[in-house]
Amino acid sequence: MKKIAILLPLILLSAFCFAQKGAITYEDIKFMLHNNLMQTDTFLNIKGYIATKKDNSTKNREYNINGVNDTYTKLNVRLDGKRIFIELETNQTGQFALIHNSISQFLDKNAMTGGVQTYLVKDLGTIYVTEQDAPDGNPLKKDYDMQIVGDKRITINN
Repeated sequence: MKKIAILLPLILLSAFCFAQKGAITYEDIKFMLHNNLMQTDTFLNIKGYIATKKDNSTKNREYNINGVNDTYTKLNVRLDGKRIFIELETNQTGQFALIHNSISQFLDKNAMTGGVQTYLVKDLGTIYVTEQDAPDGNPLKKDYDMQIVGDKRITINN
């Protein structure tokens, strides 16, 4: 009985950690903005994302990870000169909450227009967030789109 009491929390903790493996955090975004496409590619592959499109001539990458119950997260990463631009599209409320809770204090109330929330994050850049109802009409699901534009002082490390 004592072994079960010790092993059960460890099993639940490990299951929780694997459930969060594919989630992108605020720190992950900072890492991707400061590093080149090859490092970002390796990092996302380790997190479980699958590269669905790689175009070396235009320096665009598209990654996808599917969750349970038709949930998904798509990442588009684009290198423009020495700056990386990231677009994150998801319908996972946990993924959205993970980033939103980290940036909610940086809301720019003067720049909110037409359902687009703008966050000016110090030492990171600007994050534009749109939220839409799910296309299937389910009121419990939403589609989230985040566009992350790094500060002009942030350039990639080679």
